[in-house]
Amino acid sequence: MPTLRVAIVGAGPAGIYAADILLREAHGHDVSIDLFEQLPAPYGLVRYGVAPDHPRIKGIVNALRDVLDRGVVRLFGNVRFGEDITLDDLRKHYHAVVFSTGAIKDADLDVPGVELEGSYGAAEFVSWFDGHPDVPRTWPLTAESVAVIGNGNVALDVSRILAKHADDLLPTEIPANVHQGLKASPVTDVHVFGRRGPAQVKFTPLELRELGELRDVDMIVYDEDFDHDEASKNAIATNKQVMVMNRVLEQWRTRETGQASRRLHLHFYAKPLEFVGEDGRLTAIRYERTRPNGQGGVEGTGEIREIPVQAAYRAVGYFGSSLPGVPFDERHGVIPNHEGQVLDDDNQQIPGVYATGWIKRGPVGLIGHTKSDAMETVQHIVNDQASWWTPEDTSEGAVPALLAARGVEYTDLDGWHNLDAHELALGQAAGRERIKVVPRDEMVEVSLGRADAVAPHGDADAANTVAQAPADADARTS
Repeated sequence: MPTLRVAIVGAGPAGIYAADILLREAHGHDVSIDLFEQLPAPYGLVRYGVAPDHPRIKGIVNALRDVLDRGVVRLFGNVRFGEDITLDDLRKHYHAVVFSTGAIKDADLDVPGVELEGSYGAAEFVSWFDGHPDVPRTWPLTAESVAVIGNGNVALDVSRILAKHADDLLPTEIPANVHQGLKASPVTDVHVFGRRGPAQVKFTPLELRELGELRDVDMIVYDEDFDHDEASKNAIATNKQVMVMNRVLEQWRTRETGQASRRLHLHFYAKPLEFVGEDGRLTAIRYERTRPNGQGGVEGTGEIREIPVQAAYRAVGYFGSSLPGVPFDERHGVIPNHEGQVLDDDNQQIPGVYATGWIKRGPVGLIGHTKSDAMETVQHIVNDQASWWTPEDTSEGAVPALLAARGVEYTDLDGWHNLDAHELALGQAAGRERIKVVPRDEMVEVSLGRADAVAPHGDADAANTVAQAPADADARTS
C-alpha cells in the first residue's frame, strides 16, 4: 500500500498531537508526516503563550518532545505558510494537509477608547514576556496603576506577571530583556475587572491560588462582591472547582493588608464601559456595577464608577488568523469545518484539507480537548481515502529541495535540539534552568549550528542579576 503523506501546518500541541494520533490510528497505511512551523522552534503556545512561572507546563513539553524525538515526524521550522510554501505546493507533495495554526491574536473589546495609548492586547503582552521573536524587545511599562479586563487564566497570567517582583521570576526561563523591563516597572496597583461574580469566573483553582503566593503583594477583594444569589450558592455547593476558588477568595477577605508595596485588586460585577483618556492617553477605566439576575447571569445596575489607570490589558480571549488560500470565518476566527473537514463557501467539504485545535473549534478548552479534536480530525483523514489529493512527487527529498531552491533557511529537529541545548547552557551559566533566545535570526543561527554557545546580546545581564535575587526566590516560585 502506498505511503500516506500528510503535511501539518503548525507545530504546537494541536499539530503534534494530530501527528501522534495519525501515526497510531492510520491502520493499514504507512504514514509520513511533515510538520511546518513559522517559528524556528516548536511547541506553539506552550512555549510562547503561557507565563514562564508555570512549571507544570514542563510536563506538556515533555509529552510533545517525546512525539518529536521518535524521529518519525519531520519538522520544518522557520517556514511561513503562504510565503515560503503554499497550498498549491502542498498539493503537489502530500495527500492531505491539516491546519493547526491556533489562535494568537486578541479578540476585540468593543468599548469606546480602546484605541487610546496605554491600551494593549493581552496576547501581545504574553508574547513579549514569553520571548516571542516577532514582537518588539521592549515594552512600555511606565504605569503605576494598571487595569486587566477579563476573568480567565490569561487575565491572571498577565496580572501576576505585572504585579510580581521581577527578581522572583529569575528561576524561570524569562528572557533577560523581559526581566530588565519588568524590574524597571513602577507598578503599585493592578486592577482585574470581570463583569460577573466570583462564582462565575473562568479561572482555574491553581492559577487563582498562585496569586495569593506572590511576595510583597496584597490581594484585595471587596465584601460587596460576595453577597451571593441562589445560582451562585448552588454553583459553589455543586461544582468542586468553584467551591475551591470560593474558599481561596474567602480566605483573602480575612487577610491583613496594607504592608505590601504592591496590590492586586479583584473587581467582580464590574462591566467595562469606556477607556477614558486625555490627550490621546488612557487615564481611567469607567465601568458599571452589575448584579446577579437570578439565572446565573448579570444585569446592569446603572451605578457608574471610575478607577484611574495609566495602562489597560484586554484579556477577553484569543482570535484566529486567516491563511492564504484557505476558507476563514471572519466572525468566529476559525476555519469553517465539519468535525475537522474544511468546508468551502457553499458548505461543501474541500478534499484533502483539514483543521484541528483552536483554528478548528475556537480558543476554548484545554489539552484534553485538543487531543479529542485531533482524534476526530484524524479519523476523517483515514476514512476519506477516496478524496485524498493525488500528489506529483511524494519523495522525501522533494520539499527540502523546494525550500532550499527558494532560499528558505528552515530549521529541523536536530536544529531544535541545538537551540534547546544552547538555551539550557545559557541558563546553567547564569545559575538558572534556561534562558530563552529571543531574536529570530539568532534562533536560526544557533539551530543551524552557525553560532557558538555564548550568551546573546543582553542576556549577560541576567547572569549578573541572578546573584542579586533574594535568597529565597527559588522557594517562592517552586
